Amino acid sequence: MSTQTVQEAMITLGVNARRAAREIMRASGVAKVRALHAMADAVEANRGALKDANRQDLDAARENGLTAALLDRLALSDRTLDLMADGLRQVAALPDPVGSTGPTTVRPNGMRVAQMRVPLGVIGIIYESRPNVTIDAAALCLKSGNAAILRGGSEALRSNLALAAIVRQGLDAAGLPPHAVQVVDTTDRAAVGELITMTEHIDVIVPRGGKSLIQRISAEARVPVIKHLDGNCHVYIDAAADPEKAHAIAFNAKTYRYGVCGSMETLLVHAAVAAAILPRLADALIAHGVELRGCARTRDLVPAAKPATDADWAEEYLGPILAIRIVDSLDEAIDHIGRWGSGHTDAIVTENLGAARRFQREVDSSSVYVNLPTVFADGYEYGLGSEIGISTNRLHARGPVGLEGLTTYKWVLTGEGQLRG
Repeated sequence: MSTQTVQEAMITLGVNARRAAREIMRASGVAKVRALHAMADAVEANRGALKDANRQDLDAARENGLTAALLDRLALSDRTLDLMADGLRQVAALPDPVGSTGPTTVRPNGMRVAQMRVPLGVIGIIYESRPNVTIDAAALCLKSGNAAILRGGSEALRSNLALAAIVRQGLDAAGLPPHAVQVVDTTDRAAVGELITMTEHIDVIVPRGGKSLIQRISAEARVPVIKHLDGNCHVYIDAAADPEKAHAIAFNAKTYRYGVCGSMETLLVHAAVAAAILPRLADALIAHGVELRGCARTRDLVPAAKPATDADWAEEYLGPILAIRIVDSLDEAIDHIGRWGSGHTDAIVTENLGAARRFQREVDSSSVYVNLPTVFADGYEYGLGSEIGISTNRLHARGPVGLEGLTTYKWVLTGEGQLRG
């Protein structure tokens, strides 16, 4: 962008994306699948170069004092690269939503009415730290017939540009337009301001990052936004929980990875089972390096826990800290989640079918689990191939946003010459 202003460069990206979107929306399913498989092959063939670029980003990030959670999100491990390639192939294998129609209604005059899935158009994705989003976003946008403009964080620029080259290889191998997926190559924050206000060129924005980023985009965007602000996720251990299952689920929900948005931040435990479950679970968490903050009844059972405040019930720690509260009923657990939760992902551990059904019906979050840790909040785990992000919006898409979440619909009507009289 050295010869252009940021505004001029972003408009160029937008113009190119809009032109590419018209081509991608009518691209054959065969061509899109060919591109995705070529990308997966290129990820595997260029593993060394990708890790080298990522290592440079990690070294710079450590020098700049990035937190452990952000470093974890930034790293491209062998497992991450394997998941990238697997995710590309899984997305390739999914049914193509573009052009699919729902049930047809036949009106009294014989006119047939249906809805057809169509792409959103041009999607801008703004994300921090996680270079794997470059591949996830490219795959999902391509398969769903959308063009994409990707703006990653400055800390991942080398990794993202290396992955952008992988995406271009895939597009070229399938004869698809190179501007179908574009990566913003400047770290200037003004690029974000341009991207989120280019209503002529961008149809929707998807932010993935910290609370401050999403708050800024929500406040300043003129383009519609699909987002979640917080991942304040809960696990509730019911009176009818199996103790061993509860222990394993709660431990995994907190310690799988601290930096993911599905990590458990508050544990709720029914008073009837707290004495039997909490001390052992607390010992395991403390041994794993987790700091505990609890209500008064929790601290009676777990003296090592620090006093919890209202701020703790609302916090998304994204680190080795857990708030714990003992409750007297399922109602109290649901009320706590309703007051303090973020509508992301919440879980109950119970062998009581009635309690499980009530929890899933009454907890108003984008994902609600029974006998599973909240860290399953991931499009790959849902069978979506991968995800563009997780939405706590009530309109359009909710939960992990996969292929269908990146499409909308149009009404298609078919007749035989009927006239409206």
